[in-house]
Amino acid sequence: MGSIDSAVLGSEKKSNPGKATILALGKAFPHQLVMQEYLVDGYFKTTNCDDPELKQKLTRLCKTTTVKTRYVVMSEEILKKYPELAIEGGSTVTQRLDICNDAVTEMAVEASRACIKNWGRSISEITHLVYVSSSEARLPGGDLYLAKGLGLSPDTHRVLLYFVGCSGGVAGLRVAKDIAENNPGSRVLLATSETTIIGFKPPSVDRPYDLVGVALFGDGAGAMIIGSDPDPICEKPLFELHTAIQNFLPDTEKTIDGRLTEQGINFKLARELPQIIEDNVENFCKKLIGKAGLAHKNYNQMFWAVHPGGPAILNRMEKRLNLSPEKLSPSRRALMDYGNASSNSIVYVLEYMLEESKKVRNMNEEENEWGLILAFGPGVTFEGIIARNLDV
Repeated sequence: MGSIDSAVLGSEKKSNPGKATILALGKAFPHQLVMQEYLVDGYFKTTNCDDPELKQKLTRLCKTTTVKTRYVVMSEEILKKYPELAIEGGSTVTQRLDICNDAVTEMAVEASRACIKNWGRSISEITHLVYVSSSEARLPGGDLYLAKGLGLSPDTHRVLLYFVGCSGGVAGLRVAKDIAENNPGSRVLLATSETTIIGFKPPSVDRPYDLVGVALFGDGAGAMIIGSDPDPICEKPLFELHTAIQNFLPDTEKTIDGRLTEQGINFKLARELPQIIEDNVENFCKKLIGKAGLAHKNYNQMFWAVHPGGPAILNRMEKRLNLSPEKLSPSRRALMDYGNASSNSIVYVLEYMLEESKKVRNMNEEENEWGLILAFGPGVTFEGIIARNLDV
């Protein structure tokens, strides 16, 4: 299908002046590690449910998700303190938010500190904060509690993105890119943090779709530092963020439907979601690549950092775009190790992307300099960024 026109976009592995770059990554997880092979028995024991049909369905789902391990905030200590969480209709959104608000802040602080340590500069040099979560609700928002927990300057400019779902990480990256490029010298901390406790419920025949979430989603936090014109002495850019776009698909707002109710958040994922993404992803990628000024669109000569919403979505993308199997390997690894961690997942995918890129270089094989960062969320919303791998 041709190659990328490097004359248009530059070929040397140094950032273009004024373009935002990712300068560091960081992540954090709660202490509870769940092995997928033990999840079904543990979940049904915890919720005192003995419905064999529901148990059999969850067993099948756990096998098809390809998830092997996940981290979760839920613990025996929490269930002892809030036993009503495991009783149908027994818990309230107040109790869930008591847990979630503290948990997401703790994880976001830990991920941000890890990211700042990897960055290597002083926390006092952070000028902006973008905070993303679909797992809490309060006023003031989690951005303020994160800023306080980190000891950020009161002059730090904050942006809060709530309930953006799985596209939140890339949406936050798009916002951080705009901030960095329009505020020369700024350094933006992007933090994401999620926990499934906001939607934890016992199994019910009236909500069979809940079992998809039980089998698929995980908890954790992620962080990035974004800035333009990196200091060559003390900063090491990882990716350049060249062009970002967002599109929503009209009349698909019910496809990913989430409602905050007295019993926490209720999610419904329509069966046709993977098909909708398959039907629209190529046109979206063409639009993104065209806007970036790429002369050609050889998908297999680019890297792909895709939010791992589930194996069906990744499989359909791979088929529609005729991608070679290794292209989505970082996404599949993130899904296997952490589950679908919502807005956090793109951080984990990018980490695996860098790891695999190093392996390619060590084998003296040609690596892909240009690629796409993609995510899909409620709307149905497509988020995309053309990026350049600067890690050397």
